[in-house]
Amino acid sequence: MAFLKSFLFSLFFLLLFSFSSAEIRFTEIRSDARPIIPFDEFGFTHNGRLELNVSKVSFPDPNPDFDFSKVGFFLCTRDSWLHVLQQLEDAEITCALQSDLVKHVLTFKELNGKTEHNTLYRQNEADQYTLVFANCLQQVKVSMNVRSAMYNLDGKSENRDYLSAGKTILPRVYYLFSLIYFVLAGIWIYVLYKKRLTVFRIHVFMLSVVILKALNLLCEAEDKSYIKRTGSAHGWDVLFYIFSFLKGITLFTLIVLIGTGWSFLKPYLQDKEKKVLMIVIPLQVVANIAQVVIDETGPYGQDWITWKQVFLLVDVVCCCAVLFPIVWSIKNLREAARTDGKAAVNLMKLTLFRQYYIVVICYIYFTRVVVYALETITSYKYLWTGVVAGELATLAFYMFTGFKFRPEAHNPYFVVDDEEEEAAAEALKLEDEFEL
Repeated sequence: MAFLKSFLFSLFFLLLFSFSSAEIRFTEIRSDARPIIPFDEFGFTHNGRLELNVSKVSFPDPNPDFDFSKVGFFLCTRDSWLHVLQQLEDAEITCALQSDLVKHVLTFKELNGKTEHNTLYRQNEADQYTLVFANCLQQVKVSMNVRSAMYNLDGKSENRDYLSAGKTILPRVYYLFSLIYFVLAGIWIYVLYKKRLTVFRIHVFMLSVVILKALNLLCEAEDKSYIKRTGSAHGWDVLFYIFSFLKGITLFTLIVLIGTGWSFLKPYLQDKEKKVLMIVIPLQVVANIAQVVIDETGPYGQDWITWKQVFLLVDVVCCCAVLFPIVWSIKNLREAARTDGKAAVNLMKLTLFRQYYIVVICYIYFTRVVVYALETITSYKYLWTGVVAGELATLAFYMFTGFKFRPEAHNPYFVVDDEEEEAAAEALKLEDEFEL
Protein backbone atom coordinates (compact mmCIF):
# COMPACT_ATOMS: atom_id res chain seq x y z
CA MET A 1 0.00 0.00 0.00
CA ALA A 2 2.84 2.36 0.89
CA PHE A 3 4.56 1.54 -2.40
CA LEU A 4 1.35 2.24 -4.36
CA LYS A 5 0.91 5.57 -2.61
CA SER A 6 4.51 6.49 -3.34
CA PHE A 7 4.10 5.52 -6.99
CA LEU A 8 0.97 7.62 -7.38
CA PHE A 9 2.65 10.59 -5.70
CA SER A 10 5.62 10.19 -8.05
CA LEU A 11 3.42 10.02 -11.14
CA PHE A 12 1.34 13.01 -10.07
CA PHE A 13 4.42 15.05 -9.23
CA LEU A 14 6.27 14.21 -12.44
CA LEU A 15 3.21 14.99 -14.59
CA LEU A 16 3.24 18.46 -13.05
CA PHE A 17 6.51 19.40 -14.71
CA SER A 18 5.20 19.57 -18.24
CA PHE A 19 2.20 21.87 -17.93
CA SER A 20 2.43 24.26 -15.01
CA SER A 21 3.22 27.95 -15.28
CA ALA A 22 4.47 30.57 -12.88
CA GLU A 23 2.17 33.57 -13.03
CA ILE A 24 0.46 34.93 -9.92
CA ARG A 25 -2.07 32.33 -8.84
CA PHE A 26 -5.26 32.68 -6.81
CA THR A 27 -6.46 29.27 -5.65
CA GLU A 28 -9.46 28.16 -3.64
CA ILE A 29 -9.18 24.87 -1.78
CA ARG A 30 -12.47 23.58 -0.38
CA SER A 31 -12.84 20.60 2.00
CA ASP A 32 -9.86 18.84 0.46
CA ALA A 33 -8.32 15.84 2.22
CA ARG A 34 -5.58 15.10 -0.32
CA PRO A 35 -2.24 14.50 1.42
CA ILE A 36 -0.31 16.22 -1.39
CA ILE A 37 -1.47 19.16 -3.50
CA PRO A 38 1.16 20.45 -5.96
CA PHE A 39 0.85 24.06 -7.06
CA ASP A 40 3.16 25.72 -9.60
CA GLU A 41 6.73 24.98 -10.54
CA PHE A 42 9.32 27.68 -11.11
CA GLY A 43 12.96 27.95 -12.11
CA PHE A 44 14.64 30.18 -9.56
CA THR A 45 17.89 32.06 -10.05
CA HIS A 46 20.14 33.00 -7.11
CA ASN A 47 17.84 35.93 -6.44
CA GLY A 48 14.41 34.25 -6.31
CA ARG A 49 11.38 35.12 -4.23
CA LEU A 50 8.14 33.41 -3.25
CA GLU A 51 5.22 35.44 -1.92
CA LEU A 52 2.63 33.26 -0.23
CA ASN A 53 -0.62 34.49 1.22
CA VAL A 54 -2.94 32.00 2.94
CA SER A 55 -6.36 33.19 4.09
CA LYS A 56 -9.72 31.83 5.30
CA VAL A 57 -8.07 28.71 6.67
CA SER A 58 -10.60 26.38 8.23
CA PHE A 59 -11.16 22.73 9.17
CA PRO A 60 -14.66 21.19 9.21
CA ASP A 61 -13.98 19.45 12.55
CA PRO A 62 -11.22 21.33 14.35
CA ASN A 63 -9.45 19.42 17.08
CA PRO A 64 -7.04 20.98 19.59
CA ASP A 65 -4.94 17.80 19.44
CA PHE A 66 -4.11 18.29 15.75
CA ASP A 67 -0.38 18.49 15.07
CA PHE A 68 -0.36 21.43 12.68
CA SER A 69 3.38 21.06 12.07
CA LYS A 70 2.31 18.28 9.70
CA VAL A 71 0.28 20.68 7.57
CA GLY A 72 1.91 23.31 5.42
CA PHE A 73 3.75 24.39 2.29
CA PHE A 74 7.22 23.53 1.07
CA LEU A 75 9.45 23.84 -1.99
CA CYS A 76 10.98 20.75 -3.53
CA THR A 77 12.96 19.78 -6.62
CA ARG A 78 12.09 16.69 -8.63
CA ASP A 79 15.23 14.82 -7.53
CA SER A 80 14.62 15.69 -3.89
CA TRP A 81 11.02 14.52 -4.13
CA LEU A 82 12.11 11.07 -5.29
CA HIS A 83 14.34 10.81 -2.21
CA VAL A 84 11.49 12.02 0.01
CA LEU A 85 9.29 9.24 -1.38
CA GLN A 86 12.03 6.75 -0.58
CA GLN A 87 12.19 8.09 2.99
CA LEU A 88 8.43 7.67 3.32
CA GLU A 89 8.58 4.14 1.95
CA ASP A 90 11.40 3.20 4.34
CA ALA A 91 9.40 4.71 7.24
CA GLU A 92 12.23 7.13 8.04
CA ILE A 93 9.60 9.87 8.14
CA THR A 94 5.81 9.91 8.29
CA CYS A 95 5.27 13.26 6.57
CA ALA A 96 7.01 15.04 3.71
CA LEU A 97 7.35 18.13 5.88
CA GLN A 98 9.62 16.15 8.23
CA SER A 99 12.22 15.58 5.52
CA ASP A 100 15.39 17.64 5.53
CA LEU A 101 15.40 17.54 1.71
CA VAL A 102 12.51 20.00 1.33
CA LYS A 103 12.54 23.74 1.95
CA HIS A 104 9.87 24.72 4.46
CA VAL A 105 7.87 27.78 3.50
CA LEU A 106 5.00 27.73 6.00
CA THR A 107 3.46 25.28 8.45
CA PHE A 108 0.04 25.82 9.97
CA LYS A 109 1.65 25.71 13.39
CA GLU A 110 2.89 29.23 12.63
CA LEU A 111 -0.70 30.45 12.25
CA ASN A 112 -1.23 30.27 16.03
CA GLY A 113 -4.97 29.96 15.60
CA LYS A 114 -5.21 32.72 13.01
CA THR A 115 -6.91 32.17 9.66
CA GLU A 116 -4.53 34.25 7.58
CA HIS A 117 -0.78 34.47 7.09
CA ASN A 118 1.63 36.22 4.70
CA THR A 119 5.09 34.88 3.92
CA LEU A 120 7.98 36.16 1.82
CA TYR A 121 10.45 33.34 1.18
CA ARG A 122 13.89 34.11 -0.24
CA GLN A 123 15.25 31.37 -2.48
CA ASN A 124 18.95 31.85 -3.14
CA GLU A 125 19.74 28.37 -4.50
CA ALA A 126 19.23 28.28 -8.25
CA ASP A 127 17.14 25.29 -9.33
CA GLN A 128 13.67 24.30 -10.47
CA TYR A 129 11.27 23.98 -7.55
CA THR A 130 7.63 23.11 -7.10
CA LEU A 131 5.42 24.66 -4.44
CA VAL A 132 3.61 21.83 -2.66
CA PHE A 133 1.01 21.70 0.08
CA ALA A 134 1.18 18.71 2.42
CA ASN A 135 -1.59 17.56 4.76
CA CYS A 136 -0.38 14.62 6.82
CA LEU A 137 -3.38 14.57 9.15
CA GLN A 138 -5.36 11.48 8.26
CA GLN A 139 -8.76 12.17 6.66
CA VAL A 140 -8.70 15.80 7.80
CA LYS A 141 -10.19 18.17 5.23
CA VAL A 142 -8.87 21.68 4.86
CA SER A 143 -10.32 24.78 3.22
CA MET A 144 -8.34 27.91 2.37
CA ASN A 145 -7.60 30.61 -0.20
CA VAL A 146 -4.06 30.71 -1.52
CA ARG A 147 -2.28 33.46 -3.41
CA SER A 148 1.17 32.51 -4.66
CA ALA A 149 3.66 34.55 -6.66
CA MET A 150 7.09 33.28 -7.66
CA TYR A 151 9.57 35.53 -9.41
CA ASN A 152 13.25 36.35 -9.86
CA LEU A 153 14.78 39.76 -9.25
CA ASP A 154 16.58 40.94 -12.35
CA GLY A 155 20.16 41.98 -11.56
CA LYS A 156 20.83 45.51 -10.39
CA SER A 157 17.47 46.86 -11.51
CA GLU A 158 15.67 44.54 -9.06
CA ASN A 159 12.79 44.28 -11.53
CA ARG A 160 10.54 41.28 -11.02
CA ASP A 161 10.54 38.55 -13.66
CA TYR A 162 7.54 36.25 -13.22
CA LEU A 163 8.70 33.84 -15.93
CA SER A 164 10.75 30.82 -14.95
CA ALA A 165 14.52 31.07 -15.48
CA GLY A 166 14.31 28.82 -18.55
CA LYS A 167 11.38 30.67 -20.11
CA THR A 168 12.28 34.30 -19.65
CA ILE A 169 13.25 34.78 -23.33
CA LEU A 170 10.05 33.20 -24.66
CA PRO A 171 8.35 36.56 -25.46
CA ARG A 172 11.18 37.39 -27.87
CA VAL A 173 11.05 33.90 -29.38
CA TYR A 174 7.32 34.15 -30.05
CA TYR A 175 7.64 37.69 -31.43
CA LEU A 176 10.34 36.52 -33.84
CA PHE A 177 8.33 33.56 -35.13
CA SER A 178 5.16 35.65 -35.47
CA LEU A 179 7.13 38.11 -37.61
CA ILE A 180 8.40 35.23 -39.78
CA TYR A 181 4.85 33.97 -40.34
CA PHE A 182 3.58 37.45 -41.22
CA VAL A 183 6.38 37.68 -43.79
CA LEU A 184 5.42 34.24 -45.14
CA ALA A 185 1.79 35.39 -45.37
CA GLY A 186 2.92 38.42 -47.38
CA ILE A 187 4.99 36.24 -49.70
CA TRP A 188 2.05 33.84 -50.16
CA ILE A 189 -0.28 36.74 -51.02
CA TYR A 190 2.24 37.85 -53.67
CA VAL A 191 2.42 34.29 -55.08
CA LEU A 192 -1.39 34.05 -55.22
CA TYR A 193 -1.55 37.36 -57.05
CA LYS A 194 1.12 36.42 -59.58
CA LYS A 195 -0.42 32.97 -60.18
CA ARG A 196 -4.04 34.05 -59.80
CA LEU A 197 -5.14 32.16 -62.90
CA THR A 198 -4.09 28.84 -61.36
CA VAL A 199 -5.15 29.52 -57.74
CA PHE A 200 -7.52 27.03 -56.16
CA ARG A 201 -9.62 27.45 -53.03
CA ILE A 202 -7.14 25.33 -51.08
CA HIS A 203 -4.45 27.96 -51.69
CA VAL A 204 -6.61 30.69 -50.12
CA PHE A 205 -7.32 28.39 -47.21
CA MET A 206 -3.57 27.86 -46.76
CA LEU A 207 -3.18 31.63 -46.47
CA SER A 208 -5.75 31.76 -43.66
CA VAL A 209 -3.84 29.01 -41.80
CA VAL A 210 -0.59 31.01 -41.98
CA ILE A 211 -2.27 34.24 -40.82
CA LEU A 212 -3.97 32.49 -37.88
CA LYS A 213 -0.63 30.95 -36.89
CA ALA A 214 1.02 34.38 -36.95
CA LEU A 215 -1.76 35.92 -34.84
CA ASN A 216 -1.62 33.00 -32.43
CA LEU A 217 2.14 33.51 -31.89
CA LEU A 218 1.68 37.27 -31.53
CA CYS A 219 -0.93 36.80 -28.81
CA GLU A 220 1.24 34.23 -27.06
CA ALA A 221 4.16 36.66 -27.17
CA GLU A 222 2.02 39.39 -25.59
CA ASP A 223 0.66 36.90 -23.06
CA LYS A 224 4.15 35.85 -21.95
CA SER A 225 5.41 39.43 -22.03
CA TYR A 226 2.72 40.67 -19.64
CA ILE A 227 3.20 37.67 -17.35
CA LYS A 228 6.94 38.32 -17.31
CA ARG A 229 6.47 41.93 -16.22
CA THR A 230 3.32 41.83 -14.09
CA GLY A 231 2.49 38.21 -13.31
CA SER A 232 -0.83 38.46 -15.15
CA ALA A 233 -1.76 38.05 -18.82
CA HIS A 234 -4.15 41.06 -18.81
CA GLY A 235 -6.59 39.36 -21.18
CA TRP A 236 -4.06 38.29 -23.79
CA ASP A 237 -4.54 34.68 -22.70
CA VAL A 238 -8.16 34.86 -23.94
CA LEU A 239 -7.03 36.00 -27.39
CA PHE A 240 -4.34 33.35 -27.36
CA TYR A 241 -6.89 30.61 -26.65
CA ILE A 242 -9.19 31.91 -29.40
CA PHE A 243 -6.48 31.98 -32.07
CA SER A 244 -5.01 28.71 -30.82
CA PHE A 245 -8.44 27.13 -31.26
CA LEU A 246 -8.86 28.53 -34.77
CA LYS A 247 -5.30 27.65 -35.74
CA GLY A 248 -5.68 24.07 -34.51
CA ILE A 249 -8.93 23.49 -36.38
CA THR A 250 -7.74 25.07 -39.64
CA LEU A 251 -4.38 23.25 -39.60
CA PHE A 252 -5.89 19.80 -39.14
CA THR A 253 -8.60 20.63 -41.69
CA LEU A 254 -5.92 21.73 -44.17
CA ILE A 255 -4.02 18.46 -43.76
CA VAL A 256 -7.22 16.51 -44.33
CA LEU A 257 -8.18 18.57 -47.41
CA ILE A 258 -4.73 18.27 -48.95
CA GLY A 259 -4.75 14.56 -48.18
CA THR A 260 -8.03 14.16 -50.08
CA GLY A 261 -6.81 16.21 -53.03
CA TRP A 262 -9.73 18.61 -52.60
CA SER A 263 -9.80 21.64 -54.88
CA PHE A 264 -6.67 20.91 -56.94
CA LEU A 265 -7.43 17.24 -57.79
CA LYS A 266 -11.19 17.14 -57.30
CA PRO A 267 -13.85 19.74 -56.40
CA TYR A 268 -15.70 17.61 -53.85
CA LEU A 269 -15.23 15.45 -50.76
CA GLN A 270 -16.37 11.87 -50.50
CA ASP A 271 -18.58 10.79 -47.61
CA LYS A 272 -15.76 9.04 -45.76
CA GLU A 273 -13.60 12.16 -46.09
CA LYS A 274 -16.40 14.32 -44.72
CA LYS A 275 -16.66 11.92 -41.78
CA VAL A 276 -12.98 12.46 -40.99
CA LEU A 277 -13.59 16.22 -40.82
CA MET A 278 -16.69 15.62 -38.67
CA ILE A 279 -14.47 13.69 -36.27
CA VAL A 280 -11.41 15.97 -36.29
CA ILE A 281 -13.17 19.33 -35.82
CA PRO A 282 -15.21 18.37 -32.69
CA LEU A 283 -12.14 16.66 -31.24
CA GLN A 284 -10.15 19.84 -31.73
CA VAL A 285 -12.88 21.70 -29.81
CA VAL A 286 -12.52 19.22 -26.95
CA ALA A 287 -8.71 19.47 -27.10
CA ASN A 288 -8.80 23.25 -26.82
CA ILE A 289 -11.26 23.13 -23.91
CA ALA A 290 -8.94 20.67 -22.17
CA GLN A 291 -5.95 22.93 -22.83
CA VAL A 292 -7.73 25.93 -21.28
CA VAL A 293 -8.68 23.92 -18.19
CA ILE A 294 -5.12 22.59 -17.85
CA ASP A 295 -3.56 26.06 -18.12
CA GLU A 296 -6.05 27.96 -15.99
CA THR A 297 -6.69 25.55 -13.12
CA GLY A 298 -3.20 24.17 -12.58
CA PRO A 299 -2.26 20.82 -11.03
CA TYR A 300 -3.97 21.66 -7.73
CA GLY A 301 -7.34 21.06 -9.41
CA GLN A 302 -8.78 17.65 -8.56
CA ASP A 303 -9.69 16.97 -12.22
CA TRP A 304 -6.45 18.35 -13.64
CA ILE A 305 -4.88 14.98 -14.49
CA THR A 306 -8.14 13.81 -16.08
CA TRP A 307 -8.22 16.84 -18.36
CA LYS A 308 -4.57 16.34 -19.24
CA GLN A 309 -5.24 12.73 -20.20
CA VAL A 310 -8.22 13.88 -22.29
CA PHE A 311 -6.02 16.40 -24.08
CA LEU A 312 -3.28 13.86 -24.86
CA LEU A 313 -5.79 11.25 -26.03
CA VAL A 314 -7.70 13.65 -28.28
CA ASP A 315 -4.48 15.03 -29.75
CA VAL A 316 -3.27 11.52 -30.63
CA VAL A 317 -6.65 10.62 -32.19
CA CYS A 318 -6.61 13.79 -34.32
CA CYS A 319 -3.06 13.12 -35.47
CA CYS A 320 -4.00 9.59 -36.52
CA ALA A 321 -7.27 10.63 -38.17
CA VAL A 322 -5.65 13.14 -40.54
CA LEU A 323 -3.44 10.39 -41.99
CA PHE A 324 -6.34 8.35 -43.36
CA PRO A 325 -7.23 10.69 -46.28
CA ILE A 326 -3.59 10.69 -47.42
CA VAL A 327 -3.52 6.88 -47.32
CA TRP A 328 -6.80 6.74 -49.29
CA SER A 329 -5.40 9.12 -51.92
CA ILE A 330 -2.26 7.01 -52.27
CA LYS A 331 -4.36 3.87 -52.70
CA ASN A 332 -6.67 5.51 -55.28
CA LEU A 333 -3.72 6.87 -57.28
CA ARG A 334 -2.07 3.43 -57.35
CA GLU A 335 -5.26 1.89 -58.67
CA ALA A 336 -5.79 4.67 -61.22
CA ALA A 337 -2.22 4.33 -62.48
CA ARG A 338 -2.97 0.74 -63.56
CA THR A 339 -6.33 1.38 -65.20
CA ASP A 340 -6.60 4.79 -66.87
CA GLY A 341 -3.45 4.66 -69.03
CA LYS A 342 -1.90 7.78 -67.45
CA ALA A 343 0.83 6.04 -65.51
CA ALA A 344 3.28 8.93 -65.38
CA VAL A 345 0.75 11.50 -64.23
CA ASN A 346 -0.55 9.26 -61.47
CA LEU A 347 2.95 8.17 -60.48
CA MET A 348 3.96 11.80 -60.00
CA LYS A 349 0.86 12.45 -57.92
CA LEU A 350 1.58 9.25 -56.00
CA THR A 351 5.13 10.41 -55.29
CA LEU A 352 3.85 13.75 -54.02
CA PHE A 353 1.30 12.20 -51.67
CA ARG A 354 3.83 9.66 -50.38
CA GLN A 355 6.23 12.49 -49.58
CA TYR A 356 3.48 14.44 -47.85
CA TYR A 357 2.44 11.35 -45.87
CA ILE A 358 6.01 10.87 -44.61
CA VAL A 359 6.40 14.57 -43.78
CA VAL A 360 3.11 14.66 -41.83
CA ILE A 361 4.20 11.62 -39.80
CA CYS A 362 7.61 13.19 -39.12
CA TYR A 363 5.97 16.48 -38.10
CA ILE A 364 3.56 14.78 -35.72
CA TYR A 365 6.28 12.57 -34.23
CA PHE A 366 8.72 15.45 -33.76
CA THR A 367 6.27 17.94 -32.23
CA ARG A 368 4.55 15.39 -29.97
CA VAL A 369 7.42 13.07 -28.97
CA VAL A 370 10.83 14.58 -29.69
CA VAL A 371 9.95 18.04 -28.34
CA TYR A 372 8.49 16.52 -25.16
CA ALA A 373 11.62 14.39 -24.71
CA LEU A 374 13.80 17.46 -25.26
CA GLU A 375 11.90 19.41 -22.60
CA THR A 376 12.22 16.46 -20.21
CA ILE A 377 15.98 15.97 -20.51
CA THR A 378 16.97 19.63 -20.91
CA SER A 379 18.08 21.64 -17.90
CA TYR A 380 15.43 24.00 -16.54
CA LYS A 381 17.62 26.92 -17.67
CA TYR A 382 17.14 25.92 -21.31
CA LEU A 383 13.44 25.01 -21.45
CA TRP A 384 13.05 27.56 -24.23
CA THR A 385 14.95 25.21 -26.56
CA GLY A 386 11.95 22.85 -26.66
CA VAL A 387 9.71 25.71 -27.81
CA VAL A 388 12.23 26.77 -30.47
CA ALA A 389 12.58 23.18 -31.73
CA GLY A 390 8.80 22.75 -31.97
CA GLU A 391 8.31 26.07 -33.76
CA LEU A 392 11.15 25.36 -36.21
CA ALA A 393 9.58 21.98 -37.04
CA THR A 394 6.19 23.65 -37.55
CA LEU A 395 7.74 26.35 -39.73
CA ALA A 396 9.49 23.71 -41.85
CA PHE A 397 6.20 21.81 -42.23
CA TYR A 398 4.32 24.95 -43.33
CA MET A 399 7.04 25.84 -45.85
CA PHE A 400 7.15 22.30 -47.26
CA THR A 401 3.38 22.23 -47.67
CA GLY A 402 3.31 25.64 -49.36
CA PHE A 403 6.15 24.78 -51.72
CA LYS A 404 4.86 21.37 -52.78
CA PHE A 405 1.26 22.51 -53.30
CA ARG A 406 1.89 26.02 -54.63
CA PRO A 407 -0.18 27.28 -57.57
CA GLU A 408 1.63 26.60 -60.85
CA ALA A 409 0.56 27.02 -64.46
CA HIS A 410 2.75 24.07 -65.41
CA ASN A 411 2.87 21.92 -62.32
CA PRO A 412 5.85 19.55 -62.64
CA TYR A 413 3.80 16.87 -60.87
CA PHE A 414 0.99 16.90 -63.41
CA VAL A 415 2.69 17.69 -66.76
CA VAL A 416 4.89 14.96 -68.27
CA ASP A 417 6.09 13.95 -71.72
CA ASP A 418 5.84 10.61 -73.54
CA GLU A 419 9.23 9.33 -72.38
CA GLU A 420 8.30 9.98 -68.75
CA GLU A 421 4.98 8.24 -69.36
CA GLU A 422 6.74 5.09 -70.58
CA ALA A 423 9.27 5.21 -67.74
CA ALA A 424 6.51 5.59 -65.15
CA ALA A 425 4.55 2.67 -66.59
CA GLU A 426 7.64 0.51 -66.38
CA ALA A 427 8.25 1.68 -62.79
CA LEU A 428 4.72 0.75 -61.75
CA LYS A 429 5.13 -2.65 -63.42
CA LEU A 430 8.36 -3.30 -61.51
CA GLU A 431 6.74 -2.16 -58.28
CA ASP A 432 3.88 -4.63 -58.76
CA GLU A 433 6.32 -7.46 -59.45
CA PHE A 434 8.29 -6.55 -56.34
CA GLU A 435 5.13 -6.61 -54.19
CA LEU A 436 4.20 -10.03 -55.58
